[in-house]
Parts: sequence; C-alpha cells; structure tokens
Amino acid sequence: MFNKMKLWNTSKEKEIYGERIDKILSHPIPRHVAIIMDGNGRWAKKRTLPRVAGHREGMKTVKKITKSANRLGVKILTLYAFSTENWKRPKPEVDFLMKLPEQFLDSFLPELIEENVKVSTMGNIEQLPASTVKAVKEAVERTKNNDGLILNFALNYGSRSEMIAAIKHLSHDIKNGTLKEEDIDEQCFSQYLMTDSLGDPDLLIRTSGELRLSNFMLWQLAYTELYFVDVLWPDFSEEHLLEAVESYQNRSRRYGGLIGEEI
Repeated sequence: MFNKMKLWNTSKEKEIYGERIDKILSHPIPRHVAIIMDGNGRWAKKRTLPRVAGHREGMKTVKKITKSANRLGVKILTLYAFSTENWKRPKPEVDFLMKLPEQFLDSFLPELIEENVKVSTMGNIEQLPASTVKAVKEAVERTKNNDGLILNFALNYGSRSEMIAAIKHLSHDIKNGTLKEEDIDEQCFSQYLMTDSLGDPDLLIRTSGELRLSNFMLWQLAYTELYFVDVLWPDFSEEHLLEAVESYQNRSRRYGGLIGEEI
C-alpha cells in the first residue's frame, strides 16, 4: 500500500495527493520498471560542481525512488547504474563510480532490509573492483530472503554483450545435446538472458531528455512502454515517478495486435 503521508506537507497537498494516489492505485501498476538514470554530470556542471558531486546526489535519488516504487506496489525496479561503455570515462570519475555501490549499500542497506527490499544485480560484476563486488554480494546475501520489491542494479551491463553471451551459451547447449535447434523460440532465448527470472520491463523511464536506449535491455524492451523526461536524474522526484506511472496507465498495451473496436 502506498504511504500517502510521505507525499504531502500541507492539508491542501493531502487533499490533492490523496485522491490522486487512490486513482493511481485503482489502475494496474507496472510490475517491472526500468530506469536509465541520466544527467548526473550535467546536474553538477549547472552548479559548477565536479561531476562526482552529481553522482553522489544521484544516489540520494536512488534511495528516494526505491522507497516510492516500493510503496506504489512496483515488484521490480531495474536501475542502469554502470554500463560497459562507462569504462571510457575519465579514470577519476570511473574510480569514484566504483566506490559508490559500497558507499550506497553501506548507508542504505539497513533501510532496504527494513523495507523488505531484495537486492539483485545483472551484468559482469566479477570485472569490477574486489571491494565493489564484495559490497554488492553482501547486499544480495543479506536481502535474499526478502520478498518485497526487487531492486536490480545493472552493473557493468551492456545489452549487446548480454545477447552475444546468450547466443554462445545457447550454441554450446545445442552442441552438447541439451537443446535442440527446433526448440529455439523467443521464450527459449529469453531464458538465456540475465533477466530470465525478472521478466521484461513494463515501463522504461529515461531522465535528462535524451531519446535513446544506450545499449540497455534491447531485447527485453521490445514492447515496453517508453517514458522520456527532461528532468536530470538528481532532480527526479516522487512527483515525476507518479507522472510516469500515470502516463503508463493511460496507454493501451497492444503487443503488436489490436484491441477493442479495432479488432
């Protein structure tokens, strides 16, 4: 149940948000929400701050949106935290980004446990620094029995490399006889992807105004509802999340077919 008390500070806001949340909760909530968290560097530049300040502020937004999504009833929240292309950034920035998961989980893990959130990851995390891997694996282990929102971090993740790895794995299984070529279909291929246990996102949100997918879950997003917003990630609020969910609820998901009078 969404905790409406955390959204308002005045009686007027209570009146507005109370009716609004009730309406949102009366319609289907996206089961799996994925977010491309973009704009940390630009947020810092606008304030003449170093880029790392934007990443630090962005982590505060992760905490806020995770709690809000959990209260709304979202089952899975996948956050694009570090892509395979991000290694190309300046070394000081990459070094800082590698420390962020450890700092974030160290301060936020008790709250995640209290909120019954389960942490998971996808991507080649073994290629990350040992201290980062240790922090991530500890968070996964300590929350493995939680059955609330799944907070899934895409770390050192790239969709093209994911699909290539899936094809190699699939090819290997054909060669050793555990899979027949005629059994390969979309469902079969999806089982070889990192999201096998999560399912495809219902809603993708990208912040900062950029209109591209940036090598993020290209297979999984085939029929996902896309929502682009000009707001930089550190400024993304509970209000913006509600607007994204409302936009999702006002769309007709056809999956390539027709519905209603158009059939």
